[in-house]
Amino acid sequence: MGMTHYRGRFAPSPSGPLHFGSLVAAVGSYLDARAHGGKWLLRIEDLDPPRTRAGAADQILADLEYFGMEWDGQVVRQSERFERYAAALERLAAAGALRECRCSRSALARLPENQSRPVGTGEELFHPAHCLASAASTAPGHALRLRAPGGVVTFDDRSLGAQSVDVAGTVGDFVLRRRDGLYAYQLAVVVDDADQGITDVVRGCDLLSSTARQVLLQRALGLPAVRYLHLPLAVDDRGRKLSKSEDAPAVVDRHGPARQLVVVLRFLGQSPPAALTGAPLRDVWDWAREHWRVEGFAGCALRAAPRGASAGTNAG
Repeated sequence: MGMTHYRGRFAPSPSGPLHFGSLVAAVGSYLDARAHGGKWLLRIEDLDPPRTRAGAADQILADLEYFGMEWDGQVVRQSERFERYAAALERLAAAGALRECRCSRSALARLPENQSRPVGTGEELFHPAHCLASAASTAPGHALRLRAPGGVVTFDDRSLGAQSVDVAGTVGDFVLRRRDGLYAYQLAVVVDDADQGITDVVRGCDLLSSTARQVLLQRALGLPAVRYLHLPLAVDDRGRKLSKSEDAPAVVDRHGPARQLVVVLRFLGQSPPAALTGAPLRDVWDWAREHWRVEGFAGCALRAAPRGASAGTNAG
């Protein structure tokens, strides 16, 4: 089942504790790496200081160890890599791929293309190829956006198959550095994956919509392409994806890590036998590695998290 030179990763943001959706992403990425005889790296996505909670990163690492996950190499922290992101922006600027933007989010939200995207969601709003005079903000600073080329971006998902996205038509020119000077997720994740030699990205399907933008950035920077696999998304009983930033509770673990791991495996459609429910943690992992199949889940299907667990992934 091996892939040549497999390097995967898990990249949580330290904006809160590890919750059920985060655990699903961690287990899925870890199993895919180990089942293919590959490496599994860990990256803390602490790009946004206002959203970072003190102690959250250390607690996430402790939780991963508690569930028996072992990572390869040192933990990478985005907050220590700003020089690499600045260098990438310089390369894009030299190639004429960037433009300055002073548009406010509230003004962009009034565009017809953004009427179904509420301002408070945090999702990136569509921006046309040119800034609108009426959208200019009086606040200091400007964002840097990638000039999205026209045409369809294609990539393969190992569960969903071929994907086609018109980035210019659906998102438009997208932000790489914010008006407040902070680097955007899209830029950081592409630079980090390349620097860490990542070959396979396994993450929640809430990030599927970001993939085409990241493919564009890989091409613009001349970086290697990666393989993608997007996992089913855990939602609450009302179909909502919760997140750490919205205080999703930590993973509920009343019966020990082995039983909780079995719950995650079932969520991912892996059908562990009933005998594993009371088995030692190592036995559960051994079974999971041997039987890991991505055919067990239907790509980006929304699935209710087990009662008492929280939803969302928030891991890029």
